[in-house]
Amino acid sequence: MSGLEQAYLAKDPEKTAKVALSVFFNIMASWNVRAKDQIVMLGKPAESTFYNWKKGKVSSLSIDTLERISYVMGIYKALGILFPTREQADAWPHKPNKAFNGETAIQFMLKGSIINLSDMRRYLDSQRG
Repeated sequence: MSGLEQAYLAKDPEKTAKVALSVFFNIMASWNVRAKDQIVMLGKPAESTFYNWKKGKVSSLSIDTLERISYVMGIYKALGILFPTREQADAWPHKPNKAFNGETAIQFMLKGSIINLSDMRRYLDSQRG
């Protein structure tokens, strides 16, 4: 995380958390990802914590959670660049892919490790050229 990001988080971690979660939940809605799978992508917070976050009740997020959301945002953006329509971009995560041994991107990202999110982002960035 850059010094600028750290300074911003220190300045207003609650606002950062609320904005990050709002963007994350909007992306999850676009991709039609189930709540239990969203929990995995966020690093498996307690269910009660997750539902509080969905209601906007959050004072701060861990660096791990922010990093996970950042990867999801980057994946969403990359798909928007790679596909001519948002509908195609939002459908892609649910389509089987040879690059992931026939799994969908969602299945690959749901393996739970932040590395899977990082690998997905790197894969899409490589497809962009």
